[in-house]
Amino acid sequence: MCNCHDHKHEPNNQVISRRTALRGGLVAAAAGAASVISASATQAQTTENPYADPAEPALPPSDMKLDLSRTALVVTDPQIDFLHPDGVTWGVIGASVEEHNTVNNIETLFKNAKAAGITVAVSPHYYYPTDHGWKFEGALEKLMHKIGMFDRKGPLIIDGFEGSGADWMPQYKQYIDDGKTIVTSPHKVYGNDTNDLSLQLRKNGVNQVILAGMSANLCTESHLRELLEDGFEVAVIRDATAAAKLPEGDGYLAALTNFRYMANALWTTEEAVSNIKAAM
Repeated sequence: MCNCHDHKHEPNNQVISRRTALRGGLVAAAAGAASVISASATQAQTTENPYADPAEPALPPSDMKLDLSRTALVVTDPQIDFLHPDGVTWGVIGASVEEHNTVNNIETLFKNAKAAGITVAVSPHYYYPTDHGWKFEGALEKLMHKIGMFDRKGPLIIDGFEGSGADWMPQYKQYIDDGKTIVTSPHKVYGNDTNDLSLQLRKNGVNQVILAGMSANLCTESHLRELLEDGFEVAVIRDATAAAKLPEGDGYLAALTNFRYMANALWTTEEAVSNIKAAM
């Protein structure tokens, strides 16, 4: 996952060391986050689960029913930099990933979608050397570029890709690399309005989406918004995503609120699997 401008000829052990150093830098930068939120979060969680559904919801319940002939599983960014302890964001996102059992839940969705024979699509996040020349960036864009997140040497270059932060999680490769899964062009900021996901889904007769992946309040939520605007019916899988916790806020909690407001359905992985099996 090195940037070819500076590390083109580095041996693999140096690249790994760089990734470790970058991850360590992010952990250090986020150390304040842990100290700021840990006490209050612990106190809050002793009395209530901040992610629990409201006891008396004001919004109407979902009536989404799957029709597998027109359903796809879409997974955003199922990549090492988000989901593996070696990933550059693990210091701020790892706790959320582990709390929601995100890695295993995404694999469960892949496995059951393949068993049901439905369309499966992955929307990845890649940065090439030219992307590091952007003239302006948002806060998270600046951070992602600084730490080398999702870096690749070029759109047609796979040298150094295997095992890098931009690569798939190892346990997902059997599902993604089976010759049947749609791998879209990369999205560059957060949403799929910059790639061909909607086109690929429409060309496969899909108008229902089971949405999972990383991270909840960034790419996953942005994909939800764009898919809804494009006329798709979307169920978000709440425990097959996760997000960073920083002094600026808990990304997962922010996303969960918006999922409740916008998605056609908000399911757990267990509920999604049950709904897929019921529709078979």
